Amino acid sequence: MTFDAPDDADSPAGQGIPDDTPAPSKPPAPPEDEVIGTRRGMFGVSGTGDTSGYGGLVTPVALPAGTPPPYGGWFDGFVGTLRAALTHRVIAFDTVIERIVVFRDEITVHVRREHLLDVAGALRDDSSLRFELCLGVNGVHYPDETGRELHAVYHLMSITHSRRIRVEVSAPDADPHIPSLFSVYPTTDWHERETYDFFGIVFDGHPSLTRITMPDDWRGHPQRKDYPLGGIPVEYKGARIPPPDERRAYS
Repeated sequence: MTFDAPDDADSPAGQGIPDDTPAPSKPPAPPEDEVIGTRRGMFGVSGTGDTSGYGGLVTPVALPAGTPPPYGGWFDGFVGTLRAALTHRVIAFDTVIERIVVFRDEITVHVRREHLLDVAGALRDDSSLRFELCLGVNGVHYPDETGRELHAVYHLMSITHSRRIRVEVSAPDADPHIPSLFSVYPTTDWHERETYDFFGIVFDGHPSLTRITMPDDWRGHPQRKDYPLGGIPVEYKGARIPPPDERRAYS
């Protein structure tokens, strides 16, 4: 005696008819992150004694790829509203937006720099978006991301809808110009000056783009990854920071 279940008489297979029902499709694989380099050690310093204990650490430097929809939560409605707002301004969404990244319940909109003012104006003025406040701008330097070495990251808040997003713009090291958002968000005044001071990003249209922390005649931008570590005279009490190869190493 066997307990094999008979074919279902009502199914195409049970009637001798081939089953042409397509198999359920698998969801598309998420795009892979963009690996732009490799970092060795904890802080990427080479040519000196390792005092961190992480000298053998090898870590890929990867930037997140765009997130495919649906994004989840209120993000889908936000992206749809932004698309409609740009369309109303006769601006093609796919032309001005490079990609959208959702990571750890936060959303970042990557905007092409030549369209930054158009996107910021839509985010501020559309009644369904209402990102009225810019909380500041941060500079980031990726020396291995050829053609996109400098990034400016704006943090926007909608007081009306109690939401926060990030708007990120990139520029090449050879042409470090990004439009200033001062005309849209006057609160970026000193934040853009600080980012210019430390990273060398030139914010076109800023009313007074001068150094805010370093002396006016200071050479270079101290928070860039290619800025020398140490060896810079300190202008008080005759102190001097030794270069990395002269510092004490513990092994």
